[in-house]
Amino acid sequence: MLKLKTVFLSSLFLVLGMTSAQAQNRLTIEQVKQGLYMIVGPGGNVGVRVTSEGVILIDDKFPQDFEEIESLVASVSDLPVKYVINTHHHGDHSGGNQGYIKIAEIIAHQNARDNMLRGDQEAPPRLVFTDQTAVYLGGAEVRAFYMGRGHTNGDAVVYFPDLKTVHGGDLLHGTAPFIDYANGGSSRGWVSTINKLLSLDFDTAIPGHGSLMDRRDVLDFRNQMEAAREHMAELIRSGLQREDAAEAIVSRDLSWTQAAEGLFMNRSIPGLYDEISAEIEL
Repeated sequence: MLKLKTVFLSSLFLVLGMTSAQAQNRLTIEQVKQGLYMIVGPGGNVGVRVTSEGVILIDDKFPQDFEEIESLVASVSDLPVKYVINTHHHGDHSGGNQGYIKIAEIIAHQNARDNMLRGDQEAPPRLVFTDQTAVYLGGAEVRAFYMGRGHTNGDAVVYFPDLKTVHGGDLLHGTAPFIDYANGGSSRGWVSTINKLLSLDFDTAIPGHGSLMDRRDVLDFRNQMEAAREHMAELIRSGLQREDAAEAIVSRDLSWTQAAEGLFMNRSIPGLYDEISAEIEL
């Protein structure tokens, strides 16, 4: 009887141990196209471009995600990460730099690096670009473009030309965008930047947060940004006061204004009011 009890308890602990280990796994990896994967979970979506000479990452989530990202990369390639391209400076996209700066080269737009330095973030990239750059590794080409202000003043659009796929960072968001005015964000600039992004030949887009998009989704995103700007302008012309903007802009036609996360409403609306007011005064 004692022996059976011991076996039962051992089995129970094994099951509980597996459950605990699984609970610690915050992230998962899924294939986007041949040689391209996306790591999802808390924080920004990570692009994983596998080549015959190493791996190129687009973003690297939070500092605590480094080891799990490395484990997930190892599940699709036995080669190391050689490059990381940060789409912008926010810590849920560049926090893993703390681990990757020791084993890979990190690349970002100059403004993104400046934002990291101003925010006293650890492990800013050693390599920067102003207009565009590219990484050629193992026969793969990964291009990074600066197309203008939007989410911040340092957003990179990363393009995989052979796969007709882009990684837009937080220039694309599955729920609602955050216009980071404190770091150079702009709704007007965002529309222009998305128009330039749409000039690329792609059929698939990895957003900073949320599920994969296609060209129609990206176009819809741009259209809603334009609609939000137009709606705010109409409200301001009708006498809207800044303190009433977050409540007044809510519309059934604008899904962002109804998003439970509140990023657009609580963090972007005051700045959007100021931006549109300044445009009207001109």
